[in-house]
Amino acid sequence: MLLLAWPSLDLHWENQPAHFWLVLTTGVITGALAFLTGEAAARRRDARVLRLSVAFVCVSGFLGLHALATPGVLLSGKNAGFQVAAAIGLLLAAPIAAWSALDLDERSGSLVGRRGVLYTALGLVFALWAAVSLATLPPLDEPIDDPGPLLLGIFAAGAVLYALAAAGYVRLYLRRKRRLLLAAVGAFLLLTEAMLAVGLGRNWHLTWWEWHLLMLAAFGLVAQAAWSEWQREGSSAEIWADLYEQATWGREEEASVLFADLQGFTRYSEAHPEREVTVMLDAYFDAGIPAVRGEARNVRTIGDAVMAYFTGEGHERRAVETALAFQRRVASVSAAHPDWPRFRAGVNSGRVTVGITAAAREETVRGDAVNVAARLEGQARAGEVVIGESTRAALGPGVEVDDLGELSVKGKERAVRAYVLRTLALDRDEGDQRLGHEERKTEG
Repeated sequence: MLLLAWPSLDLHWENQPAHFWLVLTTGVITGALAFLTGEAAARRRDARVLRLSVAFVCVSGFLGLHALATPGVLLSGKNAGFQVAAAIGLLLAAPIAAWSALDLDERSGSLVGRRGVLYTALGLVFALWAAVSLATLPPLDEPIDDPGPLLLGIFAAGAVLYALAAAGYVRLYLRRKRRLLLAAVGAFLLLTEAMLAVGLGRNWHLTWWEWHLLMLAAFGLVAQAAWSEWQREGSSAEIWADLYEQATWGREEEASVLFADLQGFTRYSEAHPEREVTVMLDAYFDAGIPAVRGEARNVRTIGDAVMAYFTGEGHERRAVETALAFQRRVASVSAAHPDWPRFRAGVNSGRVTVGITAAAREETVRGDAVNVAARLEGQARAGEVVIGESTRAALGPGVEVDDLGELSVKGKERAVRAYVLRTLALDRDEGDQRLGHEERKTEG
């Protein structure tokens, strides 16, 4: 406002290298934010962080085009399309930023599932803009020195959208009181002013340089807050935990839960040196965990125990296939070390709550179905996989089990029906998966 009120203060400074490096630095920061938020959105299936990622990608891509517009970098002279690319990127990102401030938990899964389409569409937009700009097709056939009332109105609308985004994140900040949310509020306020400066600034004058610096300050503010979160959390996915939608913190889903541990581990660890126990666990986990990690949504090890959960279509079958594959892999280790304890496993399916914990910022699963899975694992003998009734019902034909009947388990007033899984017909592999068919008969 000061520079506009006193035009004599709006000094002219045309420096091509400074412009190139300023825009490139901002683009690199924004690109890094786009990558990190995109990765977190995919891992946690959070729609708000995905929307932010799309906004960052939008700005970063057009900033790259704008940097190339610096005379002498890619083109010898001015090019209208490349010249206004950064402003267009900011403008297109404005409604996405405002959208990200909304709570739309019920649409999270479907939106995250289409993230590839969103990124591809943005890539096509970048390519189309570059092609039209290089071909100097209308309306990008003449350099734009005066935006005119129409563009001024459009940029003002972009400023309003960034202000709405800031207001939305103020609401989130008041609810959670976290630094990253405050940084987001500050960034969107800076971008609100940047949009106004885009429309009112004069090329190569201080008003023009101002909106470039405002962009750098906005995205730098978010990057600095994210860096602080990374130092505290140590995980790229949990940097953005404060931004997650409420559903990411805890939502109900149908899932299958797998527990496995070493039968007799406590007795073995008491009788052997710690080094031998570590060697044993490393050997088992190196053999078995890859089979779990490739299929499970999340897998954790706690001491000698393994816990994994599976969501999505066919989660019951994937869980039991993984349990059988895990048992086959660790069986080869135990065969080479007959004195080592052996794994037992339990699988149960049902309604669970999936979300991150406030303290550890790590996604986990909780609910009655999880507790039952742990109890079923305790009913299994070494080398076995015990499954619950809901898991058995979902597997359909082609499954051979031993019915254990109604079992009384800790924490449940009613008895739980359980089965020892023996054979599972596979859809994608030849033959059947078989496991320990004679073992319980022999021991029983």
